Amino acid sequence: MPSAEQTQARQPDVVPPTRTDSVAAHGSELIGGPLGRHALFGTSWWTPVRIIALVAIGMFALGLVQKAPCYNGGWFFGASSQYTHACYSDIPHLYNGRGFADGLVPYFDRLPGDMEYLEYPVLTGVFMEVAAWLTPGSGSIQDQEQWYWMVNAGMLMACTAVIAVCVTRTHARRPWDGLLVALAPAFALTATINWDLLAVALTAAAMLMWSRGRALAFGVLLGLATAAKLYPVFLLWPLIVLCVRAARWRDLAKALGGTAVAWLVVNLPVMLFAFDGWSKFYRFSQERGVDFGSFWLILAQNSKDPLSTETVNTLAMLLVLLCVAGIGALALLAPRRPRFAQLAFLMVAAFILTNKVYSPQYVLWLVPLAVLARPKWRDFLIWQACEVAYFLGIWMYLAYTTSGDAHKGLPTDGYHWAIGVHLAGTFYLCAVVIRDILMPERDVVRRDGDDDPSGGVLDGAPDVIALGAASRSSRHAAYFDGPQVAWGTAEGAAAGSADVPAKGLWDERSP
Repeated sequence: MPSAEQTQARQPDVVPPTRTDSVAAHGSELIGGPLGRHALFGTSWWTPVRIIALVAIGMFALGLVQKAPCYNGGWFFGASSQYTHACYSDIPHLYNGRGFADGLVPYFDRLPGDMEYLEYPVLTGVFMEVAAWLTPGSGSIQDQEQWYWMVNAGMLMACTAVIAVCVTRTHARRPWDGLLVALAPAFALTATINWDLLAVALTAAAMLMWSRGRALAFGVLLGLATAAKLYPVFLLWPLIVLCVRAARWRDLAKALGGTAVAWLVVNLPVMLFAFDGWSKFYRFSQERGVDFGSFWLILAQNSKDPLSTETVNTLAMLLVLLCVAGIGALALLAPRRPRFAQLAFLMVAAFILTNKVYSPQYVLWLVPLAVLARPKWRDFLIWQACEVAYFLGIWMYLAYTTSGDAHKGLPTDGYHWAIGVHLAGTFYLCAVVIRDILMPERDVVRRDGDDDPSGGVLDGAPDVIALGAASRSSRHAAYFDGPQVAWGTAEGAAAGSADVPAKGLWDERSP
């Protein structure tokens, strides 16, 4: 009969952040200090996934409390009150403004006013419509808008739990990195401004499926995410160049096919029977002028002859294409194939940085990707501080512009500085991710012995197509005092034959 030791489930080799991250170690003093050497994993009902999901829901609830001044009057009385309290949300305003209060069908029924049709992608429109069905139709319009916001908040809370669980489970050996998502202050502050969390949740689920090697499920979920918001489609370019480098053609075809089919299943019925309503989102994106949060706004407000919308569209597209080319070159020329999450973060960040508008809730797009790309508490908190500063800056600027002669809030020059802080924080995080790609020993995920835990079939796969420095030995930091990383090399393969995982090998040669 086997002994108890033989029948005990083998615990995963979990990486505790309090042992590898100084900021996490110091922060843990609030809850008893770093994890001890003799701590046991998997012996309690309180698993990392459950803890992080509950923390994420708790932070989401705090974000709801932060919106209380608006819920009790700021959305309905006084134009600047919702800005001075930094509690603005599109959700209650669009309940009436987009015809949900009147029972109009999105995309099919024409709206009164300047906005002819709902200007959101189809799956987000479905989400909004379902929330309208669940909203009581009795009472004043204020009561209905309050109910509509609460119903949406409940649905978005479920999305938050999905995001926390998916990010926690994507890197199996690093589940506690999910706390970065759960505790992100910008996440809590912006979660109920708009409906972006639906697309973020579907994208996080897609990333989890890809990490498990389920390419078709990844494609289906990413197609649904793209049907809810445009940005998820940008994850396909990093996937394409990485699969090309590893020659994973079949999995790439499944992912691309699943994305296209899922997107068409959602969009095609509306496209065929209500084309004008369906296309409004895309036309609005093109026709919309330079708006809040972008460096284009700084240029426009400091220019006597601002660029036209058509010119900005063209220049922004050229910048995005340059970023696409740069990320493709980085993927093919890096000494070791970059991790999927790293390139996904860089691609979405490039779109955000070059876009002609940056709404404060767009930070939600980057939070899960940033955690997977650079799970370092110091860098993540620096970036979050910049995003919180921008969150306060935009509302104070709107308070200034809507308070008349009182001028309560942040003037235009101050708002430009807030935009600059947001841009600097995002550029900083992009810079450290690019450094990790070029010098793998700086990557905290690879330093713990993994190759690409979010990469699925790419994890530990050898490079088939390698260009430039990628075809030679790995590049290392000139003054890095620590072990060097040599994944995907002949040494790694040899080590694999000696019962050492081929996907990760510490190379102890001096720099």
